[in-house]
Amino acid sequence: MVNELKISVITAVYNRVGSVGQAVESVQAQTWANVQHVVIDGASTDGTLQVLQSCLGDRAILVSERDKGIYDALNKGLARATGDVVGLMHSDDFFADDRVLESVASAFADPEVDVVYGDLEYVAKDDTSRIIRRWQSGEYQRSKLGWGWMPPHPTLYLRRSMIERFGGFDTSFRIAADYDAILRYFGRGQARAVYIPRVLVKMRVGGESNRSLPKIFLKTREDYKALRRNGIGGIGALVWKNLSKLYQFF
Repeated sequence: MVNELKISVITAVYNRVGSVGQAVESVQAQTWANVQHVVIDGASTDGTLQVLQSCLGDRAILVSERDKGIYDALNKGLARATGDVVGLMHSDDFFADDRVLESVASAFADPEVDVVYGDLEYVAKDDTSRIIRRWQSGEYQRSKLGWGWMPPHPTLYLRRSMIERFGGFDTSFRIAADYDAILRYFGRGQARAVYIPRVLVKMRVGGESNRSLPKIFLKTREDYKALRRNGIGGIGALVWKNLSKLYQFF
């Protein structure tokens, strides 16, 4: 039954003392009770670990050790997740309200559903009430993948069976392993998806892939690699993927 559905939320964090507390609190505030929070800390040195130790409850799993980057850390979290459904809560993000996981669980009441996702808002780092961009996902159609469509990864929830079948994050990617995974689940996995048409997560601006021109070039190369290896498309899909972001600013 849906009331028995267990949701695992994974947080990978390194030196985010100023924001990780809000991320944890937004998970703890959820009205859906059957939640496992798995937190993988990369041996932070700025007080992050102390914040986590003070605010995580007894039911949470906390691991603090060196890792090989965010995707390695997330894979460690996936290995420890025991929920029927798995999603992420990045250390700079927080849920838009306290009923997000309740909505996710409701969508998974249909046993045929593999994936659930929603909308995302980018907010200012120092003023989270100020919205910078709005990412409205829209309903999924497989043909959209070839036009560069993807759902916001922080809003994505998958049945654990999908991850077990198609794998976690490919750590040969430095920035775009999330896009590669999405193409695997939606493309090769032919995921049956449900769209929740409202904002589920708020993300502070300043993500890893957009911090510098070299990172943007690297992200572009890796996006192209992900498209080609999953048989979704090539340059055309990459161009449309980037152009589609423009409307988010208006």
